[in-house]
Amino acid sequence: MTGLATDAPAAAGPRRRLASPGEPSPRRRRRGSATPYVFLLVPLALLITFTYVPVVNMVLYSFTDWNGISRTKEPVGLDNYVAIFARPEYFRVFFVSLYYFAASFVQMALALYFATILSFSTRFRNLFKGILFFPYLINGVAIGFTFVYFFRPGGTLDTTLVALGLEGLTQQWLGDPSIVNISLASTSVWRYMGLNFVLFLGAIQSINPSLYEAAELDGANRWHQFRWIILPSIQPIVSLSFILAISGALAVFEIPFIMTGGANGSTTFVIQTVTTAFEFRRVGLASAMAVVLLLFVLLITWIQRRIVPDERVNLT
Repeated sequence: MTGLATDAPAAAGPRRRLASPGEPSPRRRRRGSATPYVFLLVPLALLITFTYVPVVNMVLYSFTDWNGISRTKEPVGLDNYVAIFARPEYFRVFFVSLYYFAASFVQMALALYFATILSFSTRFRNLFKGILFFPYLINGVAIGFTFVYFFRPGGTLDTTLVALGLEGLTQQWLGDPSIVNISLASTSVWRYMGLNFVLFLGAIQSINPSLYEAAELDGANRWHQFRWIILPSIQPIVSLSFILAISGALAVFEIPFIMTGGANGSTTFVIQTVTTAFEFRRVGLASAMAVVLLLFVLLITWIQRRIVPDERVNLT
């Protein structure tokens, strides 16, 4: 007796979904998601090796009396930090940074002024942009030697003053302790104004042009546009420039070291730190000074962010 043949029931179990022709397989998707992290390995390794490891070593050296040469590092606890705040010659040089801190506000004001002027339609504005940014591209050593000849007795500045009939204004620009820091700070203004100029100019040019058109229809002049459109829009960049001004004022080294070597009361905290480490062979104390400088910058930055927090500005 024959019966109708029936198909065997399909085996129970999960069914694998077949990928469409253009869809990558799960293994390839997992491999693709890990690709960005593979590219980050080299920069992260360099960052850790040349930034975080030296910082950790610096903190460890700050608790020792190491001279930078011997293999033994005698622990001294907090003695190095006590010496920084107890001995005036180590802490007094911080006041020199006030000259550069005040000069940074002049620098930011000039950079903001020129960035605002050149963001509008101005003749030869590309030429002026290059002129303002060019000093930032010059090597700091070259700038230092150039301004040594500019400020020296009978140099460019004195010759210009004499030619204008202002002989009475000639000074020992780098030899008088009362004005040497003003001369050095003005040199820093000339050199670093280009960086702030580019930051402000980029932020201003990112503002929607329709805002200016609407303001002009309402009768706003250039000052009103600056006060109510430009300044609120670039507030994050202004905050960034303020942070850079603080850190730069506290960490001044190149210009005074090249032009005066720290003489005549122009020694900054960084020059004092380098001198302590490499001339007096007190690497432990110099490391503690570097840690104090780092903590000062972080503290002032935190205070600034608390007082003037970054707020998203919506002008539309």
